[in-house]
Amino acid sequence: MDADMRILLVEDNERLAALLAEGLRRQGWSADTVENLESAEAALKVAAYEAVVVDRGLPDGDGLNLVRSVRALRPAPPVLMLTARGAVPEVCEGLDRGADDYLVKPVALAELVSRLRVATRRAGGGMAASPQRIGRVDFDPVSRDLTVGGVPLDPPPRERTILESLVRAAPRPVAKEVLEDRLASFERSVQANAVEVYVHRLRKRLKDAGAEVSIETVRGLGYRLIAGEERPGN
Repeated sequence: MDADMRILLVEDNERLAALLAEGLRRQGWSADTVENLESAEAALKVAAYEAVVVDRGLPDGDGLNLVRSVRALRPAPPVLMLTARGAVPEVCEGLDRGADDYLVKPVALAELVSRLRVATRRAGGGMAASPQRIGRVDFDPVSRDLTVGGVPLDPPPRERTILESLVRAAPRPVAKEVLEDRLASFERSVQANAVEVYVHRLRKRLKDAGAEVSIETVRGLGYRLIAGEERPGN
């Protein structure tokens, strides 16, 4: 499992969320945890996730209400419901309303990881894995190949991590904190200006390659990748 596979875990039980997140990290996943629908909606706007695991019984509503927001994303990550509601009608309701899988608590970490692998593999064979193009940059989410006008682009690992994050989320912005977290997989500690340094290098690399894209600074949030030449001040 790639270290940059990122999961959004929506669970209001703080202890359970911490245990699952830590277990997922040990298995090579990176997990962001939030405790309600409002926070989950906010997270989906600023970061790209390979899968979403959501509890049904949340403080501000039914976790199934998040499915519509996830399905509106392009690409749309798979959604796994994690809940104590295990009656057959409730399971069927969850699947009928768009969930990709339904796990009943208590769930073993090994089962959750296996279900996530199946769901992401399934997504990787469908629409969610369609090649993405921004400007002259093409990205294949299955092979992770990056090309500019058909010519391979192979930036160093840290720059690639940032570029992949921006491409997967485009045109939505990615929070600076999210990028810092992903860089942390390469370094024990990330310097305060590490993201800015790698973004600066990427901008030059993409310009030199004739990529016809811009890494735009979203003030107070982070960065986003858009088609078009770099504009002054970004």
